[in-house]
Amino acid sequence: MSEASSASERALQIWKAGVKAVDSEALVREAIQITDHRLTVCGHSISLQGHENLLVVGAGKAGSGMAAGVEAALDGSLLEQRTSGWVNVPADCVRPLSHIHLYPARPASLNEPTAEGVYGSRQILQKISSLQSDDICLVLISGGGSALLPAPLPPVTLEDKQLVTRLLMSSGATIQELNCVRKQISQVKGGRLAAAATCGTLITLIISDVVGDPLDIIASGPTVVDSSTPADALEILRRFVFDPQQVPESVWSVLEAGQSSAPTQEVSGQTKVINQIIGSNATALQAAKQEAEEAGYEIVSLGSENEGTASGTGVELAELCLKIRDGASSVSKPACILSGGEPIVDLSSTQNPGKGGRNQEVVLAAMQRLWEEDLSGICILSGGTDGEDGPTDAAGGILDTQILQRAHALKIDPSLFLNDHNSYPCLAQVGGLLKTGATQTNVMDLRVALVE
Repeated sequence: MSEASSASERALQIWKAGVKAVDSEALVREAIQITDHRLTVCGHSISLQGHENLLVVGAGKAGSGMAAGVEAALDGSLLEQRTSGWVNVPADCVRPLSHIHLYPARPASLNEPTAEGVYGSRQILQKISSLQSDDICLVLISGGGSALLPAPLPPVTLEDKQLVTRLLMSSGATIQELNCVRKQISQVKGGRLAAAATCGTLITLIISDVVGDPLDIIASGPTVVDSSTPADALEILRRFVFDPQQVPESVWSVLEAGQSSAPTQEVSGQTKVINQIIGSNATALQAAKQEAEEAGYEIVSLGSENEGTASGTGVELAELCLKIRDGASSVSKPACILSGGEPIVDLSSTQNPGKGGRNQEVVLAAMQRLWEEDLSGICILSGGTDGEDGPTDAAGGILDTQILQRAHALKIDPSLFLNDHNSYPCLAQVGGLLKTGATQTNVMDLRVALVE
């Protein structure tokens, strides 16, 4: 360990090493090999006759880097000049590329479907359904893809879909439950994008932002045949929504009609569909572990599949730090606790939820638990690997002894902020916000806690 830097700086260095390992451009670049006669993607080889076109489409927070990775892999090849594409990304991720158009499908820090997103999704549907049988389609999918690829199934409107999405999120629905409903009222989710394809081969490269990396859940599985049903979506809505009139009639009618109709997301027989995960939270966690070990820390890895609540996660991390500090654990100092996954914030617990995100709430809950403790040598950092945490400009938060001392000096009561899920203004006052900007990737959250 370097004595010249603080514990918070060391924690950030470890966190950044994890994020770097899932750099979207590098992951895609490594997945593609090209010669004049053959295109190989994640070991899947396609013979090139010299006249095929390559269409690149997709959506997600990592879409910009993924698209750049495709262009880098194809640079100088004959296929490069027959490549075109359209990828929906957040507005702050747009940059000029040579062949693939990056389209701003939503503003930064607004993880909701928009009219711009609907337009972009229709462009993708039009392009993917106009391919020839010997063409190739490469689909780039990453976290945030559900909101960035909206195509409501008529008569459901964008406004109807937004209302249902907000309603479920504010009621504490999990990402799996939310995506189940979104898939059943979409023209692209749940395998329907692949079903629209008219090419010979469709390969989807996926950077996972979901616990367990389930293909049908990541970005609502636009190229994966849906295992859920309209009946499942109806059950979720009835469980979370106490007043049926809160849900638009169009949504009820589409789901109820879907119970008696045949599935529409089956892929046509002429299209070979391959789905391949190229990066996940486990990838980031392993790189963070290596960075911490090289810095001299003993590692406590809690794995990549942590869910639960953000406040509960913060308390658990705080208590584990105390056990290690006090010698009540088999782990010796200096220790680094690593944790991945995606806890939730149940906004239904207050009538007036404030501003924040799950990573900020993790840190605020840890602050409350450690309020009377001496934090010398302890640091807790929680950050979204995409650089976004809720509808804020922060990736997450960080807590160390200096930040706790500032909170004491300002006579802050963490419980008041925590009760209202109002972590952002609290951490802003004490210098506890983690701000990185968009990282061009997204594999859920990464938490680093140090005990020195």
